[in-house]
Amino acid sequence: MTPDGPWTPQRVAARIQHTLIATGTTRDELVRHCEECLEHGFDAAMVAGCWLPVAREVLAGSAVKLASAVDFPVNQMTTTGKAAEARALVDAGAMELDMLVNIGWLRSGMEGPFRDDIAAVVEAARPAGVKVMLELPLLTPAERERAVALAVDAGVRWVKNASAGAVGIASPEEMRFLRARVPAGVGVKASGGIKTWAGAVSLLDAGADLLGSSAGVAIIRRETGARSY
Repeated sequence: MTPDGPWTPQRVAARIQHTLIATGTTRDELVRHCEECLEHGFDAAMVAGCWLPVAREVLAGSAVKLASAVDFPVNQMTTTGKAAEARALVDAGAMELDMLVNIGWLRSGMEGPFRDDIAAVVEAARPAGVKVMLELPLLTPAERERAVALAVDAGVRWVKNASAGAVGIASPEEMRFLRARVPAGVGVKASGGIKTWAGAVSLLDAGADLLGSSAGVAIIRRETGARSY
């Protein structure tokens, strides 16, 4: 329940960034994914960069945003490489970008390079907004605090608990942690193992603005046994 009333399938769908980033995705699968976004009114179609031209064509003229990810899932590129990819993705039609942060730098005490890496992508992506996947389950409490603070200082528009369920399942506690530490104007996105209606609503109630999931259709249909990355 929110001040605007109970969560409905339409309201939840408008918060879901429907994700298809699996290796080996075919053109037909990508087109169907985008059609699902149109049919159900999802916030965005999150697709791999190589599929942006096709997705852009399918979504043309709609309110569904087109989103992609930088240096994902490997996260081994140089800052210059990440910035170049970010610019290329935006030029190909991406309106929002998700990026992994270099937690190795953070855990090594290299806070300057950590922050500058994010800032370079933020700058290269303009006017598209950048979300940072902070991989909170892999960080200590102190590292979590610094990761959020440095990401906000770098100019991100959203902070995100993790990249996928393999890192950690999104929890209401993580949403409250992030919401309490970001200023107004910085959003919170939940990601990782979101595949049920109850789970989605609990994250929204805890402060998430967006949900990243490959199980968007199953969530709003309240189906069980859905896959989610």
